[in-house]
Amino acid sequence: MSSVKPNVPAGSAPTSTVQRPERFRTISGTSIEPVYGPEHVAALDYDRDLNDPGQFPYTRGIHPSGYAGKLWTMRQFAGFGTPEETNGRYRQLLAAGGTGLSVAFDLPTLMGKDPDHPLSLGEVGKCGVSIASLADMERLFADIPLSPITTSMTINSPAAMLLAMYLVVAEQQGADWRLISGTIQNDILKEYIAQKEYIYPPGPSMRLVTDVFRFCAEQVPKWNTISVSGYHIREAGSTALQELAFTLRNGIEYVQYGVNAGLDVDTFVPRMSFFFNAHNEFFEEIAKYRAARKLWSHVMRERFGARDERSCKLRFHAQTAGVSLTSQQPRNNVVRTAVQALAAVLGGANSLHTNSLDEALALPTVEAATLALRTQQIIAHESGVRESVDPLGGSYFLEALTADLEAGALDCFRTIDDLGGMIEAIEKGYPQREIAENAYRSQQEMERGERDIVGVNVCIDARALDVPTLYIDEGAAERQVAQLEDLRRTRNADRVVRSLDALRETARGKDNLMPLLLEAVRAYATIGEMCDALRDVWGEYEETPAI
Repeated sequence: MSSVKPNVPAGSAPTSTVQRPERFRTISGTSIEPVYGPEHVAALDYDRDLNDPGQFPYTRGIHPSGYAGKLWTMRQFAGFGTPEETNGRYRQLLAAGGTGLSVAFDLPTLMGKDPDHPLSLGEVGKCGVSIASLADMERLFADIPLSPITTSMTINSPAAMLLAMYLVVAEQQGADWRLISGTIQNDILKEYIAQKEYIYPPGPSMRLVTDVFRFCAEQVPKWNTISVSGYHIREAGSTALQELAFTLRNGIEYVQYGVNAGLDVDTFVPRMSFFFNAHNEFFEEIAKYRAARKLWSHVMRERFGARDERSCKLRFHAQTAGVSLTSQQPRNNVVRTAVQALAAVLGGANSLHTNSLDEALALPTVEAATLALRTQQIIAHESGVRESVDPLGGSYFLEALTADLEAGALDCFRTIDDLGGMIEAIEKGYPQREIAENAYRSQQEMERGERDIVGVNVCIDARALDVPTLYIDEGAAERQVAQLEDLRRTRNADRVVRSLDALRETARGKDNLMPLLLEAVRAYATIGEMCDALRDVWGEYEETPAI
């Protein structure tokens, strides 16, 4: 990816006499000046680019009042072991003041495998909650009313199946689908790029995505049908610029596929949301969020002709950087998380998850998860961030950073367009190589002492500073397998077979798959059975290594 130069008009030079230090930082390939002044933003049109918050191009925020009217949603990501155990954690988070739920699924669920599959051995309930069927989803949300809360589910390849389970649980509770709200991540492109939890080839996978777009636009209009994720791209080792560019270009690809499927942009794009990382470079992160809003608004208006202003307003969830957490001196992670969370808030996040101090060691304990939530609450209620919308707007440094990130992202858009689109770029290994090369460079910088990490290569303390950890034993897997065996004995087997046969047949055609998935879910077909039915038709994706 080409480097982006500071936005200094031709023929001018910075007037600062401050000396550049020998070890001078760059951000996303851009050299950072020691002092910024008006000459660094001379190309910025304040009337066009810095309208009031709530006005196009939304650089300063999508709501005129910012957080003064309503705080961001404090949505803590949680899931482990069995549905019953995770249900207990949700109750604790809600009782502690959490204002939304966010479901972490275990690896077998993410990969569309049942807990008794041979490949699930050792992974059931370890990095999230194990969900194999509607029965598990019923236990996960037992006595938690779905109408008044919003729920986010971080699931991608089997996203349509998990959404169907959630909708049936809401249906059982008597909730109106047209009124419930939440988010399904449903972002398969970043799986090919970074996280690698894909199942099907890109074409059928994108069909599932657009089927969810259409179904929810008609029947679940308040549901966010996709959360286009830069988080995992950044965790894989990208720069902030790469995270910004690849995430928004993925968003463009989804919009294009929706249009190609016959959808009007203003019927489904307002329910698209984004998911960004909140990393260590404080000002760069704030600039990244501001640039994202501006870029998306122009893309939707100029590239896709959106007429509804909601299509132009980029809404995003942020999560503090898991990859920045250290097992050395783990209590330092509280400080890292606080700095990252403040950047997300000053950048205008609509919802936020703060990581726990112990996540480099294990899943969070109750105490650590509560402290992570308290971090958000202290920022919200004690820091004064609600008093002004975009309080850093107009800063010479911040505006120059925002412009540089915008220019770099547009350059990346052109490269991907020249390759034929994001799917073609993925198949040619372009984003994968870019991320891998930066991850390697970053690791080398840390090992050479060119990038400081407190407790790792500077300010080292040899004393053991252990913290309590949460241990998930194999008893969770045994309980899940036993529940699954009982379900298979007691459900209507003929109804399951009929629903799976109908799913296969529809997958061979072009009709929307969501009604078929809902019927399979109501029959208590398992996640593995539904995913295998589609594997029978579509096969599995095998990545060509990027060289």
